Amino acid sequence: MNEKVIKKILIIRLSAFGDVAMTVPVITLLAQQHPQLRITLLTRSRFVPLFEWVPANVTVWGINLDDYKGLTGLSRLYTLLQKNGFDAVADLHDVLRTKYLRTRFRFSGTKVAIIDKGRKQKHAIIGHAAETGPLKPMFQRYADVFSELGYPVDLTVPQPDGKLFDLSNEDFIPIRAFAGKKQPGEKWIGIAPFAAHESKIYPLEKMRLAADMLLEKGYKIFLFGAGKQECEELDTWQCDDMRSVCNQLGSLHEELLLISQLDLMISMDSANMHFAAMLGTPTLSIWGATHPFAGFQAWQQTTDNILQVADLPCRPCSIYGNKPCHFGDLRCMNRITPEEIVARTVQILSR
Repeated sequence: MNEKVIKKILIIRLSAFGDVAMTVPVITLLAQQHPQLRITLLTRSRFVPLFEWVPANVTVWGINLDDYKGLTGLSRLYTLLQKNGFDAVADLHDVLRTKYLRTRFRFSGTKVAIIDKGRKQKHAIIGHAAETGPLKPMFQRYADVFSELGYPVDLTVPQPDGKLFDLSNEDFIPIRAFAGKKQPGEKWIGIAPFAAHESKIYPLEKMRLAADMLLEKGYKIFLFGAGKQECEELDTWQCDDMRSVCNQLGSLHEELLLISQLDLMISMDSANMHFAAMLGTPTLSIWGATHPFAGFQAWQQTTDNILQVADLPCRPCSIYGNKPCHFGDLRCMNRITPEEIVARTVQILSR
């Protein structure tokens, strides 16, 4: 019997912010290279704005996970999804919730493909990155799932002007009202100094020194953060040409538009790095306890745009940065100087 032709794919990736952002380039290229496909992405409602500019054959279904708690809630969610008649399910998450959903689909005869997160390889790289070398990037791991379903994704296809999206028709009036109009020759830099875990955050006092040094060079700086504590900290950094974005724009959509207008985003190993990269904005990412060799580097990011202490044998001490420093001094971050950040920034902006 001939296998059913796959025309409708359900993609599942529920969290976290940065990981969901990393699916954007792959799903965009999948949709562009296979326009006959009808693609539905299931994710959390707050992540939906990340997919504002994906091709028209992609539908994004945002949900509140609190609405689908426990087996009863997941069963109800499966029933809603199953009505769409998907031919295949791509599980890009592989957690308990998605395991339940994909198992129900598989029992109904739907083809299922699951991401290989490379958990064993990632565990082996802890403390041994210099010896093991880089693992497969997460972008390729996502693409491999679609290849298994018969739809390979070429991640090397060059886009016009190197960007995934054309934002020329966007309304930038709210951005100009907040940021002003960029003057000829003016350089806009974003700084996102926070991350989910302390071991991924460059010391704030040093980052502020770097920001002040960049101000002295004539750059205009926008500070990115979220939550009360982060915003209160960034408020103390503000001056005429260094402004906090916290609570100043009306939506994540507008924040992404501002990021698209930056000449450089300086960030940690965090979601803002991935936001900038997917919008074609150059990034300078600072890595401490985590390591780009684990596969979480930004889209099309080169080693010149990564700042780290490469010769520390303890790196990475964890894959996600959720463990305390073995030595208690966060040497992976503290050995990076503000002067190095400024020098690398100048280098990138002069290309």
